[in-house]
Amino acid sequence: MTPTTAGGPAAAPPPASPSPGTTPLSEWTSFTGDRRSAPGGSEVPLLDPATGARWGTAWQDPAAVDRAVAAARGALRSPSWAGLPQHARADLLYRLGDVLAAHGDELAALETRANGKPLTATRGEVAALVRWYRYFAAVAETLEDRSRALSATASAVIREEPLGVVAALTPFNGALSLGSWKLAPALAAGNTVVLKPPPQAPASSVRLAELALEAGFPPGVVTTVIGGAAEARRLTEHPDVAMVTFTGSTAVARVLGALAAARMKRFVCEAGGKSAHLVFADGDLDAAVTAARQGAFSAAGQTCVAGSRLLVEESVYDEFLARFAASVEGLRVGDPRDPGTHVGPLASAAALERVESYVAGAVRDGARVLTGGQRPDNDGGFWYRPTVLAGVRADMAVCREEIFGPVATVQSFSGEDEAVALANSLEYGLAAGLWTRDASRAHRVASRLEAGVVWVNTYRLLHWSVPFGGHKQSGLGRENGVEAVREFLQTKSVVTEHGTPADPFAH
Repeated sequence: MTPTTAGGPAAAPPPASPSPGTTPLSEWTSFTGDRRSAPGGSEVPLLDPATGARWGTAWQDPAAVDRAVAAARGALRSPSWAGLPQHARADLLYRLGDVLAAHGDELAALETRANGKPLTATRGEVAALVRWYRYFAAVAETLEDRSRALSATASAVIREEPLGVVAALTPFNGALSLGSWKLAPALAAGNTVVLKPPPQAPASSVRLAELALEAGFPPGVVTTVIGGAAEARRLTEHPDVAMVTFTGSTAVARVLGALAAARMKRFVCEAGGKSAHLVFADGDLDAAVTAARQGAFSAAGQTCVAGSRLLVEESVYDEFLARFAASVEGLRVGDPRDPGTHVGPLASAAALERVESYVAGAVRDGARVLTGGQRPDNDGGFWYRPTVLAGVRADMAVCREEIFGPVATVQSFSGEDEAVALANSLEYGLAAGLWTRDASRAHRVASRLEAGVVWVNTYRLLHWSVPFGGHKQSGLGRENGVEAVREFLQTKSVVTEHGTPADPFAH
C-alpha cells in the first residue's frame, strides 16, 4: 500500500508476497533445548498483514510443552547455569543484548511481518532492547544476601533465590519486546524461561531462544513453545513450572490467574487497558495534540497503553478536536516496510472485523466520525484508517471496552473532579496521561488517577528502569525496574546458632 494520508485517496496495496507455488514457505517450530523441533502437530498459516498473503507456517505441537519444560528444568539444576556466579549471569545478559543488536534488521523484519507495525518502529524496539538487557545485567550484579544478628550467638541470612522454571506468555503485538521485558529480569534472577508466543507471531521468539544460545546461555535456559490457549493452559498447570508471567487480555489473565492460584504459583500479568488521556485548558495544546496522536495510533492502536480515550476540558474542546482531527488526517497509512509510513495494517482479519464492528456500533448510537471510519480501497491486507469519534457518551462500548485498533474517542469535561471521575470510571487501570502547566494540578490529579503509570505532559514514555504494570483489572505485579527482578525471586531465611542452643525444657 503506497503511503497516503488517512483521509486521502485510496492507495494501492504493496506488491503481494510470493505465492507458495513459487517460493517455499518459511517454517517455524518450537525451540526446545538446543534445536528446533521437527514439524508436527497443527499447521498454522502465517499471513502478511499488509497483503493477506501467506508467507510461512507455524507448527503448534502440544508435545513441545513437556520437552521445553524438561529442558528448562534440567538447565535450572545444571552447574553450567545454577553454578554461575552473578557476574557471569550479568555477562551473558550483556552479550545477549549485543547479539540481538547485531541481528536487529532480521528481528525487526520478522516482527513487522507478524503484526504489521511499521519497520521503523520495530527497528526502534529492537535497538532499545539492548538497554533492557544491559540494565538487568547491572541489576544481576547487585543482588546479594542480607544478614541480621538475632542474638549474641545467633544470626540469620536472608537469601533471594530464583523461583525455578518461568513460563512467559507473550502477545502478537510485541512478542520480542514484551518477551524481553520478562526474559531479562527472569534470567537476572537466575531462573530458566519457556517463552510462549502466539502461533500467529512465533518467529522472533524462536530466534530469541536461538540467539540466547549463540550468546552463550546453556541449552535449556531459554526455550520457545509455539502455541495457543491449550499450550498456555498446559504451561500454567505444569507441575515443573513455578511461575507464569503473561501479557494479554484481562479475560485470559483471569483464567490463567485462577489456574495458577489453584496451584499456588506466582502469577504476574499485564492485562487490558483503556487509557484516559486528559487535556486541561492550561496545557500545551500543540504538544498535547502530537502526543495524543502518537498515543492513540502507534502500532495502529494495537498497544495495551493506547491513549484512545481523550478527555478534554470544555473551554478548549472544540479547538483541540479540530486540531487533533486535522493532525490524524495527516498520518501516512501504508506499506509497513516503507520508511515514510506512520500507520500500518491491523494484524489479522479478525482484528479488522472487530474494529469495524465497534465503529459501526458507535455510529448507530449517535457518534460522529470526524476522520477515518472505513477501510482504504485496496485489494488485500487488513487495513483500517485512523479514526476519530466525537459526540460519544461515557456509556458507549467504544468508550468502555478495549478496541485494540486505530480508534480514538474525544469527550469533554468541566473540571478536575469530572475529569478524574471519567478517567477512573472503568475496570481498567493500566496507564493515563494529563496535560497542564499547573504543577500543583499535575501532582494532585496524578495522585487521584487509578493507573499503574501516569504520564504528565508526555505519553508512552517507557523506560527499562521505571516499573510498569496495572491497577484494578489491568494486571498484577510489575515489569521493568528493580521491582521486576523481585517478581522472579523468592525469599529464604537461613538461621544459624553459633553457640550452644538453649534447652527450653531445662529446669
